[in-house]
Amino acid sequence: MVAYSFKTYFAPQILDLTKTHTIRGHRRRHAQVGEPVQLFTGMRTKHCKKIMDDPVCVAVRPIRIMFSDLIDEGIASIEIRGRQLCRDEIEAFAVSDGFAPERLSGLAPRRLIAVTARETMSRFWASENRGPMFEGVIIEWRPAQ
Repeated sequence: MVAYSFKTYFAPQILDLTKTHTIRGHRRRHAQVGEPVQLFTGMRTKHCKKIMDDPVCVAVRPIRIMFSDLIDEGIASIEIRGRQLCRDEIEAFAVSDGFAPERLSGLAPRRLIAVTARETMSRFWASENRGPMFEGVIIEWRPAQ
């Protein structure tokens, strides 16, 4: 079983099932389809808390995100399993990944919240990652039956 830790401000969206995936960099082992995943906030701290009963991994797909300082939105492109998302799809994807500004208001640091989900996602990624490109995987889950 694989465990993933989240910022506390994502927990409400995980609980109400509007956020059912996570983007992670390559590592030795990620969840595999059909395997339960554990979702926590504050992992490896005394404030560690399980967000919900263990959902089941339903997909693991490669993702590439390109960043650029030349555009206001920050995210130049997102490619999932080799298919590049169009502008509207990027915004919808950022919302599904938990970056809708109205959902984060009052929970996340104010400096991260922008007008659009795409720009909010870009600010988050810029604070957590370095470089113009991110490559990793999207791990998707559904509640266990």
